[in-house]
Amino acid sequence: MLAASHLTLRIGRRRILDDVDFEARAGAVTAIVGPNGSGKTTLLRALTGEGAAEGRITLNGIDIAAARPARLAAVRAVLPQATPLAFPFLVAEVVRLGQRAGLSAADPGLAERALSAVGLQGLAARPYQELSGGEQQRVQLARVLAQVWQPVGPEGPHWLFLDEPVASLDIAHQLQVMRLARGYADAGGGVVAVMHDLNLTAMFADRVALLAGGRVLAAGRVSEVLTDTHLSQAYGCALRVGVLPAQGPYILPQAAGAA
Repeated sequence: MLAASHLTLRIGRRRILDDVDFEARAGAVTAIVGPNGSGKTTLLRALTGEGAAEGRITLNGIDIAAARPARLAAVRAVLPQATPLAFPFLVAEVVRLGQRAGLSAADPGLAERALSAVGLQGLAARPYQELSGGEQQRVQLARVLAQVWQPVGPEGPHWLFLDEPVASLDIAHQLQVMRLARGYADAGGGVVAVMHDLNLTAMFADRVALLAGGRVLAAGRVSEVLTDTHLSQAYGCALRVGVLPAQGPYILPQAAGAA
């Protein structure tokens, strides 16, 4: 389990996170949503120990503030919004950066399997810089997968932290990535993802934390959080949530108006 309590982060006098409580469970996809500037990426960085937030965070019972980086790297991998590379790496070399940080460094075929999982089989020998932006994003996803390839290990569940994992992808690859995240959780791992697409969130997430102004406006099951009232309040425009039988909620921007 991932548990965070009373997270507060300030830049100057501005509070980017304001007394945030957050939890996520292994075996589930937990989405963090909210408008631009609401603190989503800052919260994810705090949860992975990259942001210097006040408060307490534990992952699988480990206090991340006191844990060695190698111990954390063995149980969780992080996909940031962007990962610029200044040197001419091959695709396979990028993936192996993640593999060496995890527990499967000695597996010679893991890089190819991770690339295959994201639909990039056969590209291992290509220069990374020659790929499109969407392909580079999927290579980075293969890198984090290679770090925590098995969703569950002897020390407990492994975790994927994903910051806007589908932002630069076409719809087919968005679905591929979200199905991969869903499968990782179904196999016992934990997935925490910052999302902008509310409909993909409704399709694939088990639980949602909706942020606004650096605070958690609502958290819980998808149907509890993605409501007309919560979304209209968070995004500052009148939004209407529809529900299809046996499918769950969906949000149409055509129905939006001024709040």
